[in-house]
Amino acid sequence: MKLIRLREGKERSLLRRHPWVFANSVERGKADPGETVRVESHDGRFLAWAAFSPESQIRLRAWSFDEAERIDAAFMLRRVQAAVAMRARLAVPSNGVRLLHGEADGLPGLVVDRYGDTLSAQFLSSGAERWKAVLADALCQATGCSRLYERSDAQARQLEGLPEVTGWLRGEGSTAVTLTEHDWQLTLDVAEGHKTGYYLDQRDNRALFARLVRQFDCQQVLNCFSYTGGFSVAALAGGAAHVTSVDSSGPALARATAHVALNGFEASRHIALDADVNSTLRQCLAEGRRFDAIVLDPPKFAPSAAHAERASRAYKDINRLALKLLNPGGLLLTFSCSGGISADLFHKIVAGAGIDAQVDGYLLQRLEAASDHPTTLCFPEGEYLKGLVIQTR
Repeated sequence: MKLIRLREGKERSLLRRHPWVFANSVERGKADPGETVRVESHDGRFLAWAAFSPESQIRLRAWSFDEAERIDAAFMLRRVQAAVAMRARLAVPSNGVRLLHGEADGLPGLVVDRYGDTLSAQFLSSGAERWKAVLADALCQATGCSRLYERSDAQARQLEGLPEVTGWLRGEGSTAVTLTEHDWQLTLDVAEGHKTGYYLDQRDNRALFARLVRQFDCQQVLNCFSYTGGFSVAALAGGAAHVTSVDSSGPALARATAHVALNGFEASRHIALDADVNSTLRQCLAEGRRFDAIVLDPPKFAPSAAHAERASRAYKDINRLALKLLNPGGLLLTFSCSGGISADLFHKIVAGAGIDAQVDGYLLQRLEAASDHPTTLCFPEGEYLKGLVIQTR
């Protein structure tokens, strides 16, 4: 077992059971990509067993803080089984479930979603990549699924010095899936959809939106960055008279239109607009259009804290425009999935947007990812999705 020695004072994060060690904290020691190493403090105390990543700024990702633990195939299976069992207890109202959420489940860099009888996985770190075959077998054993599709095509792979990889890891067949969520049906393709195929983290927020649309009698709804129309279906299920879905992806909008029909709603109640969201918001404002509810669920504007200032301006601008487009008493569901934007900062950004728009509102609720996307006490970075429900005054 190769040894990595940390600089003096750099052991604090591991002592707090935070799984990351950055490159500038390492005093000496090297290993192959993904190789398990023994991590010690500057004075030789054991700190963790970790995966080494020679090209990433996150140089070490801890597997375990127990010196007696062996990092082997049995360890990987235990971690996978524990994660799957935790999700089973949640009784998720869908056949689409986040089974493994990386560091939160003790398997850094591994993200796995289950869609019916199909697993879709992203191996995003050198450690997860090195154990890929073992983890694939463990996933199939723990779930009883024989089909596992790999979607290791995220930008995070580049930071690890890893190439993009997609395709069947176990099994084969169609990559099309029908997802049941609450009382709705949605379709996806694990080979082509965003991330692992779909955004399961917004499942509970879509159900909440349907209830709010009904509760506040929202008739005209605007769903921005709509992707395949999950929030649009929720709005129609909540009784909205008309929903406009705006996205810059024609294929995603085509699927959104198909989802409206699949769930039995009249085509006349929905329009799919292939356009830039910012430009669309400005055009609606110029035309004097108003809405009873608006959803802002943009892509990641700030992948890290270094991008926070530029991203803050982008978030503020779209929220300012949305608030100006709402009828009095209207609802805004606004989100950020940027890890570089904290929940407190996002609140301040939206508050600033309200000041600029000269619109005040009640903060009805704070939102986060569904519970199968957990955040742990020792890894707060896992809280990437944050949202606000605002009713204008």
